[in-house]
Amino acid sequence: MVAAGARVGDFWALMKPRVMSLVVFSGFAGLYVAPGEIHPLIAAVAVLCIAVAAGASGAMNMWYDRDIDGIMSRTCGRPIPKGYVAPEQALAFGLALSAFSVMLMGLAVNVAAAALLAFTIFFYVVVYTIWLKRRTPQNIVIGGAAGAFPPMIGWAAVTGSIDWASLPLFALIFMWTPPHFWALALWRNPDYMRAGVPMMPVVAGMESTKKQMLLYTVLLAPVALAPVFLGVAGWVYGATAIVLNAGFIYRAWRVLRSDDLVWAKKMFGFSLVYLFLHFLVLMLDRAPGLVSLVRGTLAW
Repeated sequence: MVAAGARVGDFWALMKPRVMSLVVFSGFAGLYVAPGEIHPLIAAVAVLCIAVAAGASGAMNMWYDRDIDGIMSRTCGRPIPKGYVAPEQALAFGLALSAFSVMLMGLAVNVAAAALLAFTIFFYVVVYTIWLKRRTPQNIVIGGAAGAFPPMIGWAAVTGSIDWASLPLFALIFMWTPPHFWALALWRNPDYMRAGVPMMPVVAGMESTKKQMLLYTVLLAPVALAPVFLGVAGWVYGATAIVLNAGFIYRAWRVLRSDDLVWAKKMFGFSLVYLFLHFLVLMLDRAPGLVSLVRGTLAW
């Protein structure tokens, strides 16, 4: 079946552009800070492949979740529940983009980056969306790995290998994901209850979820500083990470102490800024001449 009147904008919406933007940014950061050199054109192709793969994953996620998307107020306006795009179209679109992104990465960049890209798509669609999401409250904890791979893919695009030095970038996103999504799940709890998705607040309750959010933010702080100790980042990034993690822990503590959901919404919004700034400063910290400029300014 082909939905009548499907527009380019509907297929763009299938790709979850807002989610894609953060994926692409973290992937580019991994590419930028990786040791070695890469031709700017090859770098652009690598970033394009990461973006297309992220969009493909989003399209196949919407294909599989079309039944619960129509129930939840946050997702009922998506193209498939609205009837703008047929499920078969979304699946074919996602599969085609997946094949294109992996093949292009393998041919134009290197096999290691292509293999990791293919595994990331598989993990998000099969492991997270199909297997974990509707079966366990640990869906976000385990499934968060899918969103944590892009910096490693960018790194592999430069080095041609999956190095241990890129793991801190993976770990940062992996540990950030549970408190980020649980903050959303707290104030969207009625949605998840209606859809029967076993998010942590639905299964364990609000209080337990809040405590786990605080625990994860505390554990995240040393993980965020790991790039400094492993030589991936410098002291500019380290100072920024300390400030951002203090802010994240403070917001998690306020969520725990609050009876309403105002702080949960604030924490969700801050979590997006938190991750963006970590990767932005990581790149600025490695930018040529930045440290010398700051040191010169301080000395003056």
